[in-house]
Amino acid sequence: MKRRILVLLFALLTTQLGSLISPAYACGCGAMIPEGYSRIGVEQETSVVRWDGRAEQIVMRFTVRGDAARAAWIMPVPGRASVELADGAMFSELTSLTRPQEKVRHYFWPREDDWPFSSHSRDMAGAPAPGAGASVDVVGREQLGDFDVARLTATDPDALRNWLESNGFKLPDGLATELKPYVDQKWEYVAVRLAPRRQGQKLQGHLDPLRIRFDSDRLVYPMRLSRLAKTPQSLRLYVLADHRMQPASPIGGADPKVTFAGTVTPKDNALAGLTDGKPAYLTAIEQEFPEPGRIDGDHELRAAASDVPYRRAIYHDELLTVAGGIPVWLLTVAGAAAAAATALFVGLRARRRRRNRAAATA
Repeated sequence: MKRRILVLLFALLTTQLGSLISPAYACGCGAMIPEGYSRIGVEQETSVVRWDGRAEQIVMRFTVRGDAARAAWIMPVPGRASVELADGAMFSELTSLTRPQEKVRHYFWPREDDWPFSSHSRDMAGAPAPGAGASVDVVGREQLGDFDVARLTATDPDALRNWLESNGFKLPDGLATELKPYVDQKWEYVAVRLAPRRQGQKLQGHLDPLRIRFDSDRLVYPMRLSRLAKTPQSLRLYVLADHRMQPASPIGGADPKVTFAGTVTPKDNALAGLTDGKPAYLTAIEQEFPEPGRIDGDHELRAAASDVPYRRAIYHDELLTVAGGIPVWLLTVAGAAAAAATALFVGLRARRRRRNRAAATA
């Protein structure tokens, strides 16, 4: 018995150590990995994409958890990119713009929480909604807040990986293989090291957003490197373009869901910096990747068949009432009972009269 308990404890200890040694790098736009035996996971990746048919801007923000003080990721881009810090306020603005509508849906007959089935009062208003070799070239390198950003070109995926590792960008095994399609297409790369300026600070919560700009004649959102992730991925994408946009395919994930579609006109706020204050069609898309290893490409977004608007609705069910809260069903039942009583009274009275006339003529 004691031996069995010792074996069980050893197995549990081995499992815990294994979870520490195997870092959970999770990122919808690249491969993120922490230093040493620390851990990091991306709970949510939210990105705003602005495309005008010639140039593309991607503003991305990660919400992370774990105990890592440093981490790194790489993002391939189809053209020469510029990188700068962005204003995180635009994410709050987008949340407000795409918030679901609250609608009331009435029902007629009382339910278990309504009188006379429950003695508890009900709120009828509803509740609120919840320097490299020839094969790698350094285009630029900047320190942006908590980010060490390197912009690179490469003609050999192994040389790119070697440069990254020798310059402090520790990235996952298998990266060179996954980078090869981008090298073949002559894409460039944005490599980012996340290192908080305050010593001892951990990478947790919302990280400062980054804005990446590059020329592109098609709207593309890099996702292929996410197949290296060891945990399920979640993507929230806001697309600002001339028309309603949709992914050309699910690229190995669940079907993308449109949560908002419609024209917006940002004014005097962070979002206006992406649209120059002009109207733009906003499409909000959410997608889950339960098995990242099935991701087989990058998201390419195209104009939908029509620009029909869409907005999610949250319904609050309320008992149908009138005159300050009187249930309509009660009035209906009372009215029906009164009508039945009246009909019964009239029938009985008519019957009595017929009997009286029959008796008088007998």
